[in-house]
This record gives sequence, structure tokens and C-alpha cells, in this order.
Amino acid sequence: MLPDGGWRRAKAEITSWPGYAPTPLRELPPAPFAALHYKDEGGRFGLGSFKALGGAYAVMRLVVSELAKHGRHTTGAELLAKKDAGDITVTCATDGNHGRSVAWGAQNIGARCVIYVHDTVSQGRRDAIAAYGADVREVPGNYDDAVREASRAAAEHGWHVVSDTSWPGYTEVPRDVMQGYRLMAEEALAALPQPPTHVFVQGGVGGVAAAVSVQLRSMGLDAKLIVVEPDEAACLLKSAQAGALSVVEGDLPTLMAGLACGEPSLLAWQELERAAFAFMAVPDKAAVEAMRALAGLGITAGESAVAGLVGAWLAGRDGALGLGPDSRVLVFGTEGATDPQLYAELVGAASPS
Repeated sequence: MLPDGGWRRAKAEITSWPGYAPTPLRELPPAPFAALHYKDEGGRFGLGSFKALGGAYAVMRLVVSELAKHGRHTTGAELLAKKDAGDITVTCATDGNHGRSVAWGAQNIGARCVIYVHDTVSQGRRDAIAAYGADVREVPGNYDDAVREASRAAAEHGWHVVSDTSWPGYTEVPRDVMQGYRLMAEEALAALPQPPTHVFVQGGVGGVAAAVSVQLRSMGLDAKLIVVEPDEAACLLKSAQAGALSVVEGDLPTLMAGLACGEPSLLAWQELERAAFAFMAVPDKAAVEAMRALAGLGITAGESAVAGLVGAWLAGRDGALGLGPDSRVLVFGTEGATDPQLYAELVGAASPS
């Protein structure tokens, strides 16, 4: 699903960007495990989330390819230097972080950008996207409705969709997004003192979980992969229960905005249906408790960052999924306080500057 050649290209490109540095791997109090490590993505490229690795890279790959079709052969480094993407416009739907990455990537190379959000995306997240020069447009419905509108508008105007979810006939760009995500997994796995026995990772459409799964296999590790979603938007869990890709309808009213997705990514599901050890759904209340617990340890985590950690704590408390005192657990803190106002409301304190 994610060929090694594409992974090597993604790693070489992203690690060459100005400001690249591996994000911290933080050791948390391990009880009831032997070890518990948290990959903290809050500082990634100043965008506040792991999404900086995917959308921006996919924008660059797409623009290089489109320019080549018109006889202009260039590289990512040349685009970054010249900031001239011609008349190319990129677009996508977002709950916040992917759109910020796409807008940042477009600004970096001089492409135009239109981002679609649904009506529950916070103003703080909209403003953060617009700060990178994107035209932010609201559509009624949920995230999946915004995905459809971005696709429709792109077909009408000749724009290019840079989506982090995939569907039949649209897989190449999401594949590039996921190749970028693999860098987060490689950094974490390479930094661990011992290989993990269990890896808990957020769901959403499944892209990051599938990327982590592929990277585990690429590095020859056989840790159990557990995918964790909000209980109000557990489309991957529903798909696992049904034995086929399934959709969660409705408004998806979870506090974990970045995971409020009702339709799995086709590519991600093709990986996770055979490679994931288990799927879990967790409540919003537990996510807020985890944010506060991490704040007490000096770690700033947004509401969508902690689903995997919540899953590990709950399963560990119950002795489920083969977890016990010998388990070495890795979780991914996929965002910092990407909406500082909401963070302050939930945690009871402002995020560190």
C-alpha cells in the first residue's frame, strides 16, 4: 500500500525542509506497564500537529507533478526557493490540522489554496488556516460533507484536491500524505530503548494508524496495534464489527474534533482490516481527563492528541488486550493546543507560549 520507494522520497524531502527536527519522545509514569512513551507532536514545524508531515508534502509532490505535465521540470527545493507554483490551486476539507498543513505547504511554494470546513470547526482553527493565506469556506454538515464539497468544487474550477482520506479512484495523493506520516512513526520507534509490545494510535479516517502499521512492519516489529476513536465517531470500529468498510452517519458530536470522521479512508481500511490487533472507542470525558493529567506533567496536548493514551490507560486498567506489567506501550500525541482558547477552557489553564 505504501511502497518503500515512496517512503524514502518522503523522508528525504521532509527532513531537508528548513526547521525540521524530530519531535520529542516523552517517558510517562509507566504504571501499570513496564514502560509508557508518548510521541509529542505539538512542536512539529510550528504547526502544532503531525499533520504538518503529510499535507504539505503531498502539496509539493502534486505541484511538481502537475508542472512537469506542462513541461516545467522542477524539484521541491526549487519550489521552496522560488515560491512559484504557476496558477495551481489546491483544496481540501479539514477539521483543522490537515487544512493548516495544506495551506502552509501551498504558501511555502506559492500555490493558491482553498480550504473547506464544516460549521463546527472552531474559529481559532479557521483563523490558523487563514493565517497561511488560504481562502477558508464553510459548508453545512460534517467533515465528510466538506470532503465531498471540496471534490465537487475542484472538478468545477480545475483545482487539485489534497485530501488525507481516499476513496475509489482517488488514492495517489492520500498515499503521499500517509508516506509523510510514516516519519513520525520511524522517529518514535527508533528512539525507544526497547521495541514496544503495544502501540495505541488515533483513528479518524485511519490514515495515521495505517501509516504507523506499515512502518512497524517495515522495521520488522510485531507490536500489537490498537486503533482508538471517539465513541461518537467510531467508523473504524464499526467497520471492524461489520467486517467491511462502514459509515457512521450524523453530526459526529465529539469533542475530539480532529477525529470527528464518519467515513474511513479506503487505503487506510485496506491496511487496518488485516493489520490492526484491536479497535477501541473512548469517551470525550476521558480525553479531557488525559489532557489535564498531561498538563500536570508539563505536556500540552490537544483534545485529539490523547485518544491513544486514553485507550492504553483504560485497557491497562482492565488488563485487556494482553496488557500487563511487562508491556512496553507507545502512544502518539498527535497535536498540541491547536485551539488555545478551547484548550484553556478544557484544561483550566492557558497553554504554554
